[in-house]
Amino acid sequence: MTLTAFLAVWLLHLMAAVSPGPAVLMAARTGLTQGARTGVALALGLGIGAVFWAALALSGLAIVFELAPGLLRVLKLAGAAYLLWLAWHMWRDARTPFDATLPPGAAVPGFRAALWRGLMCQLSNPKPAVFFGAVFAGAIPPETGLGGRLLLLAVIFVNESVWNSFVSRVFSLDRMRRRYVGMKTTLDRFFGGFLAVLGVKLATG
Repeated sequence: MTLTAFLAVWLLHLMAAVSPGPAVLMAARTGLTQGARTGVALALGLGIGAVFWAALALSGLAIVFELAPGLLRVLKLAGAAYLLWLAWHMWRDARTPFDATLPPGAAVPGFRAALWRGLMCQLSNPKPAVFFGAVFAGAIPPETGLGGRLLLLAVIFVNESVWNSFVSRVFSLDRMRRRYVGMKTTLDRFFGGFLAVLGVKLATG
């Protein structure tokens, strides 16, 4: 793989990673409600999930979808159900006052729990499955060796993790959190509504 081809694939994925979607939305809300540290753990989970989809794509994910189109449909419906579930909880709890303090005996959201949440968000999201299976795989020169493919997987992990950590960090700043406290109901319903629209679009697309 030439340097030009590598940079093209890197930029292609970076643009996909920064585009608004469930992953970026979850990173933003996690930063707002649980802080940057939890957001970083979530971002690492998102990065691992992206690497999983990319590895499947390099193994022939597009061919699988062509041979079994029903599988992609099931994947989309499962992802839509997950997004709608998240949207319902955000909308339902929108009027609950924001409290940064934890009640006695409550545990701080752990690294592992946030990592797992990010991973599940990415794995249940058909957006990366379609991107990696249809776009990413087609952009990689066929002659790319194992070393080049592993390097691309590493770059994908860095793109996803760093960008979503950045988003989480920005939304965890005191100024952003103060604004969130004053607009919690509106913002939570915006987040929930946006996820619901994405879920319906996935289910009907």
